[in-house]
Amino acid sequence: MALDHDTFLIGGEWVPASSAHRSTVIGASTGEVLGTSPEGMEADVDAAVAAARRAFDDPDGWSGWAPRDRAAVMRRLADALDARREEITRLVSSENGMPITLSLGLEGTVPSTLLRYYADLVTEAPVEEHRDGLLGRPVLVRREPVGVVAAITPWNAPQTLAAGKYAPALAAGATLVIKPSPETALDAVLFAEAVVEAGVPAGVVNVVPAGREAGAYLVGHPGVDKVSFTGSSAAGRSIAEVCGRLLRPVSLELGGKSAAIVLEDADLDSEAIRQELVAATLLNNGQACFASTRILAPRSRYDDVVDAMSALASSLTVGDPLDPGTHVGPLASERQRERVEGYIAKGRAEGSRLTAGGGRPAHLDRGWYVEPTVFADVDNKQVIAQEEIFGPVLVVIPYEDERDAVRLANDSDYGLGGSVWTRDAEHGLEIARRVRTGSFGVNHYMTDPVAPFGGVKASGLGRELGPEGLAGYQQLKSVYL
Repeated sequence: MALDHDTFLIGGEWVPASSAHRSTVIGASTGEVLGTSPEGMEADVDAAVAAARRAFDDPDGWSGWAPRDRAAVMRRLADALDARREEITRLVSSENGMPITLSLGLEGTVPSTLLRYYADLVTEAPVEEHRDGLLGRPVLVRREPVGVVAAITPWNAPQTLAAGKYAPALAAGATLVIKPSPETALDAVLFAEAVVEAGVPAGVVNVVPAGREAGAYLVGHPGVDKVSFTGSSAAGRSIAEVCGRLLRPVSLELGGKSAAIVLEDADLDSEAIRQELVAATLLNNGQACFASTRILAPRSRYDDVVDAMSALASSLTVGDPLDPGTHVGPLASERQRERVEGYIAKGRAEGSRLTAGGGRPAHLDRGWYVEPTVFADVDNKQVIAQEEIFGPVLVVIPYEDERDAVRLANDSDYGLGGSVWTRDAEHGLEIARRVRTGSFGVNHYMTDPVAPFGGVKASGLGRELGPEGLAGYQQLKSVYL
């Protein structure tokens, strides 16, 4: 039975949409309708921002609460999300094709983990710091909440990526208008229900799924104090331009084209390394911004690396994302599959050699599936080596020596993730220090809540997670005593 919703969470109430515009959510594995949701328009954004503004400006409201009191509400929200874990994970996997085992580990676990992490952090971190001034008088430095936050989230990991914004924002004392992607509008309702159940004060969290036009309106809204966006680099540039004109703080977690540097001593026969390689390169059906989709292989072992990556891709089970045995599910939408297939066609046209995949799985006659695909004989200047594909497509690029490998890894407009694969972890760390990127893994890649995450170059501005993520929702005030 389709899930149909008619309201938004605004000001602590379930508010009817201002228009008849609706979004239809299509199941990634079936191509059938999962449900519908109202699509937010400018009037809905106005109402949500006004509610967040009232909640923030109230002198007795959220921003003025003691950190321990905000933390208590955050822990209740974590409990409410945990109670919905199974429902959330199944719905997200149905919406965007994320394999259910991954969805359980990410969508069903990370949000509550982040809420509890930031609840603990904000109660431990002092809001005020006394410093001895150099001019003979003391100085008090305060960390105050940034204000009303516009949090714009994508469809590939909707619950996890939203939590990376609202958890530190709530801890800081900010209020939010969250705009989920219309492709995953249904699971956003479950989050909103948890907000109500947890007793989050009215207006502190407002949830309005909407398209690009309403998102652009939210970014430039005069009632917003900060924008936090996760999505494409193209959209991020447009948002940065608006925020630049408005002198509005903005954090941007954008695209990537990360490199996995395979050193000559890498043990590609190790089952543990093979599993880690899959996670680093093909996580979430390749729909992960930090995925190491450029495989840099030493020319002395090039054929071995190509064979190993091709065999690895071909060994993965492609199928129903709700089946625990599935490694690779469908892409999130028909449009996304068309995009990925367009890049596969470009790879063929550029003369690269297809060594695995390249088509649609023959045993699946519906859903937006693409086989895990590997291209060999790829030059780093080619389109498929430079542009973010956002699907299960890997390219294997040869390098001459380690200096050349680092040069190739850095020869990208992006700088979000990356990894190195070697038997010598200390040597791998040396390589990690030389690659210009916001995060990097040695024989492994997975973000951790305690460490800042974000990119350089076209991969974004600012950082999420860790204490740095909390600082992104605070502003500093110096008081001269």
